[in-house]
Amino acid sequence: MSKIIIKKPILTEKATLDSELKNRFSFVVDKNANKIEIKAAIEELYGVSVEKVRTMRYGGGVPNRKFTNKGIVEETSKLWKKAIVDVAEGETIDLYGNI
Repeated sequence: MSKIIIKKPILTEKATLDSELKNRFSFVVDKNANKIEIKAAIEELYGVSVEKVRTMRYGGGVPNRKFTNKGIVEETSKLWKKAIVDVAEGETIDLYGNI
């Protein structure tokens, strides 16, 4: 693949609990990637079969205003995309092996 689709795994308490109990793994992905590309990238990178992919977009939206010495500065939060991937039963992804 020419572009990097999977940027990094999400290693929070909620994501870790989800991976242990429900065999779901969360990743930060490229904001322009679709579910088919995400599924293919996960299967190629980790060698597992993916059953379902859910995506969410975060950030952007209404700008935040800061009052500085130079006036009012408006900035939006960074736009990013999260994918939650369901892996087939009996398979798992070792996210801590590369740390």
